[in-house]
Amino acid sequence: MDVESSFSHVALPIFDGENYDLWAVRMESYLEALDLWEAVEEDYEIDPLPNNPTVAQMKNHKERKTKKAKAKACLFAGVSKTIFTRIMTLQTASEIWNYLKEEYAGDARIRSMQVLNLIREFELQRMKESETVKQYADKLLGIANKVRLLGTEFPDSRIVQKILVTMLEKYEASIASLENTKDLS
Repeated sequence: MDVESSFSHVALPIFDGENYDLWAVRMESYLEALDLWEAVEEDYEIDPLPNNPTVAQMKNHKERKTKKAKAKACLFAGVSKTIFTRIMTLQTASEIWNYLKEEYAGDARIRSMQVLNLIREFELQRMKESETVKQYADKLLGIANKVRLLGTEFPDSRIVQKILVTMLEKYEASIASLENTKDLS
């Protein structure tokens, strides 16, 4: 079984209008794995075949044409029906990708507001009695990764500090032990 056919069994990420940044990372990775990202990113032109083309020229022409078509098909299949109706008239995978990015990623002002809201959410987090340390750390890391997806730096040390400062009292001995034995920076 070749890699492409086994990979095609991986579920295509579907974009429904929510969490564009997460979908874009997953879709780019999906297209890269299928060797189709170049068709989206470069939006190359396919020159017509010359008179009396060589076998290599015909093979290259067909391969480039097929990659563009597959990338477009993946993007069409990777969106909900509602979003598909908005993009179905676009001609290339690159046009589709750019439209979705412009429409759903938001401008710099919107993204900076999203970052501020996420940082506020991060700062307001407190560990609950019912949570394990892992669940709490995963929640904080999830928020931090959303901030990073929006293009803002968020150091791991800040997550560690937040965990240590807001953990429940029953973990106080473990925290003290960590602080004494580890470089927490």
